Amino acid sequence: MVVADLHVHTTRSDGTLTLATLPEAARAAGVEAVAVTDHDRLNPDLDGPVTDRDGLTIVHGIELRVDAGDQRLDLLGYGVDPTDDLREACATIQQNRRERGRQIIECVEDRLGVPLPVEPRDGLGRPHIARAIAEVSDYGYGEAFEELIGNDCPCFVAREIPSFERGRDLLADACGLVGLAHPFRYEDTEAALARCASVDAVERWYPYDDAVDTERIERAVDRYDLVPTGGSDAHGETVGGAGLDDRAWQRVRRALGV
Repeated sequence: MVVADLHVHTTRSDGTLTLATLPEAARAAGVEAVAVTDHDRLNPDLDGPVTDRDGLTIVHGIELRVDAGDQRLDLLGYGVDPTDDLREACATIQQNRRERGRQIIECVEDRLGVPLPVEPRDGLGRPHIARAIAEVSDYGYGEAFEELIGNDCPCFVAREIPSFERGRDLLADACGLVGLAHPFRYEDTEAALARCASVDAVERWYPYDDAVDTERIERAVDRYDLVPTGGSDAHGETVGGAGLDDRAWQRVRRALGV
């Protein structure tokens, strides 16, 4: 039974939940704790690394995209107590997100010949643009990624992101735990898991579309003495689709010192 979903997005990035609606969504799923892990963005309304809101334990987290050289990875920081360096890095990333979003929007509008109901802003991600495309064209949400804005598609624009080492250090200085997100979503899973040698945790439970060999993650957990984490990567209104049982959640709590 999932009691903690440690990978949830809100309207601070590309999710649809807010801090106000999150407790009810958690109650509906029987979830006791969530980590708010918005992309490259902190939440100023969370006044501590771990807080309580309307009976729900909320871990202040962040999902940070980093460049590992051979591929781009996502790191999850849990229990954020923001440093000035992390705030500054997030501000720089958001500035790049706005500019990148503007370029993607203009490219799509030129190709489709229609304006998109979306504007460049902090927190803007490709899911926002895909939803806008679906509103004004014959492309569905998934088709927008597959044919227009996904990697290697005609309107794709890469983001400027910190190196793996820089991102890890930024999170290590500000977070109670730093882990690798969803290792089976990367082109080279083994290379991604090898990076766990310099982090604290790895996302063990995740709603992959296809069956994966979780023994590969278990070996990394044993080899690098990692804390297993997990979550649904929720971008919609439902949480708890994947996550930690009580035993795993208690281990994370101990690691965070709560």
